[in-house]
Amino acid sequence: MPIVVLRVEDPAERLDRHLAQELEGVSRSAAQRLIRRGAVLVNGVAAKASYKPEPGDVIRVELSEEADEVLLPESIPLRVLYEDEHLLVIDKDAGMVVHPGAGHRSGTLVNALLAHRPDIGVAFGDSERPGIVHRLDRDTTGALVVAARPDVRKALQGQFKAHKVEKRYLALVYGDPSPSRGAIEAPIGRHPVHRKRMAVLSKGGRAARTEYTVRERFGQAALVELLLLTGRTHQIRVHLSAIGYPVVGDRVYGPRRVRIAAPRQMLHSWRLGFTHPITGQRLLIEAPLAKDMEAVLTRL
Repeated sequence: MPIVVLRVEDPAERLDRHLAQELEGVSRSAAQRLIRRGAVLVNGVAAKASYKPEPGDVIRVELSEEADEVLLPESIPLRVLYEDEHLLVIDKDAGMVVHPGAGHRSGTLVNALLAHRPDIGVAFGDSERPGIVHRLDRDTTGALVVAARPDVRKALQGQFKAHKVEKRYLALVYGDPSPSRGAIEAPIGRHPVHRKRMAVLSKGGRAARTEYTVRERFGQAALVELLLLTGRTHQIRVHLSAIGYPVVGDRVYGPRRVRIAAPRQMLHSWRLGFTHPITGQRLLIEAPLAKDMEAVLTRL
């Protein structure tokens, strides 16, 4: 039976949830079953599903269970920005979850992908995240790269880890950012009280850097281009909120009082640049601004 060893870097809310986030093809319910039968050890000792992992913990998992359910292809329209036999770049819609998880067993990008490219399901077998290289938040739109084979995914993930992927976003933010160009360098980790949120931390966070350039000003708001140099959870939203320019429409990190009507967080993955793992060609893929974001900008 394969054994996986995880080293905890950031505090986590629950052991079962942490395993579902970190282990490919393992849902939360599958993680709970592994924990119940003693296949999960934390620092050499069996732990409960409710245990809260702390930085420095070593988790040993003996994998033997398959994913809860077979993922089904679903005929959900996909906007494809680039495609060949090795990989695709998708223009993700707002509201679409990238891969199945608790409460989202269907209607995800993965379900749509399996219908669009059945060969990906064959190549990745029982994986719950076939082809997924990286993620976008549910309400963030734009470019997302998907691999058609495990070797391609491994190569692409290596580029992300080595910071060789150009990740540029567009965001509508509250306020009038000054200066017009800058960098936000502040460590990010789990919020010490609200465990489902991330926060800038003085101790224990992971290094994170976001560079920004103001593209257009509207007085009460501004359109900002962002270069993401690391890939922490909610990084752009947390960093912009931390310097006083939260993303318009952000219900988690934005202001309580809504000053500009927006259907979601106005954040868009605009450009992805990476080296094709097979051809060696440098690809630069841009996703047109989502219509709902265009509408808010036009109104301003």
